[in-house]
Order: sequence, then C-alpha cells, then structure tokens
Amino acid sequence: MDLKAWLLLLEGAWTTVWISGIAIIIGVSAGLLIAIIRRQAIPVVDQLLALYISLARATPLVTLMLFLFLSLPSIGINLNKNVAAILALTLNTAAFNAEIWRSALNNFSRDQREAAHAVGMTEWVFFRRIMLPQLFTVSLPALVNEMSFLIKGSPAIAIIGLVDLTRVTNRIASVTYEPLYPILGAGLIYMLMIAVLVKAQSLAERQARRLAV
Repeated sequence: MDLKAWLLLLEGAWTTVWISGIAIIIGVSAGLLIAIIRRQAIPVVDQLLALYISLARATPLVTLMLFLFLSLPSIGINLNKNVAAILALTLNTAAFNAEIWRSALNNFSRDQREAAHAVGMTEWVFFRRIMLPQLFTVSLPALVNEMSFLIKGSPAIAIIGLVDLTRVTNRIASVTYEPLYPILGAGLIYMLMIAVLVKAQSLAERQARRLAV
C-alpha cells in the first residue's frame, strides 16, 4: 500500500476521530445530567427519560442515523451530514452513559453528603469537590468501554455519505483490488484509537490515586 493510500486512511480516520470525539464529550456530559435529573424522581420527567434511554439503547445506530438524515426532512427538519452523524452518535452514547452514571450515583455513600453539610459545605461545592471526582473515578472504566464501543460503531456514519475510515478502506480496496492491506491498515488505526483511550484511562486513574493520597 503506497503513501497516498495511507494519507487517505488518515484523512478518513480524522473524520472518525473528530465526529466521535464531539459525540463522546457531549454524550458523557449529557449522560451525567440525565442521571442527576432521574435521581430527583420527578414522575413525568423520569418516565420520559427512561423511555428515551430504552429507545436509544435498543435502536441500531444505522437506523437512528437514517432517521435523522432522511426522515426528519419530511417534517421540515433538515440536518447536514455532520450534524446528523454527531447527533445520532450522541443520542446513542448518552443513553448508555446515563445508566453508567446512575449506577455510580446509586452506590454513592450518603454519609459523605451529611458530613459535608454538617461542616457548612454547600451542595454545589460538595458535588464539585467531593462527589463528582469519586463518581468519575468509579465510572471511568465503564465510560471508556462505552467510548471504545462508540468508536467501533462509528462506521455507521458512512451510511449517510460521510467518508470515514471504514468508507475510505472500502474505496481503496475497490480501486486496487487488494483488500488485505487497506483493511489491515484500518484495523491498525482503530487499534491505536482504542489504545489512546485506554492509556488516557490509565493516566486519569493514576492521577486520581495521587490526589487521593
């Protein structure tokens, strides 16, 4: 495989990285917000969020992608390819992240909140300085696992015409009639993406342990 093919693969990889990256950042934050809101047990709101989580987790990414890009225009909502891809990935991962955060919230010790209030700490300061760091540390392995699943599911964006890593791989294979090398190259790049996530997780956990000492 020549240099031009590698450059094409890297260009496709960049599309995968930036679209998945935006979806991950928004999805993790939205998942935390959803978990906190559900924690309040507001009847109608909680039921609607539970329905969203069930539907988002059960709907294949390809189906969600096609719905946002092809079906919404029929009711006057037109999304470009990038927005549709990011929204689909975000809706999907936010639902899974919400359950990860909710599990961490349910297992959080109430004694710490009572102790913080006893010394005059406000709820916001308690959440920011004590609760959130612990929730993040506990949830980090599951969050990173979900991020890796999202990246591996990101080839679904090609269904609406975005030229991601997998689509570039198919194009190179169809032109050169040698699928082995571009597929191996794409596989290597995907492995590097996941390796970066795992390394980031390791560094974050190490930093968290250092701060806890």
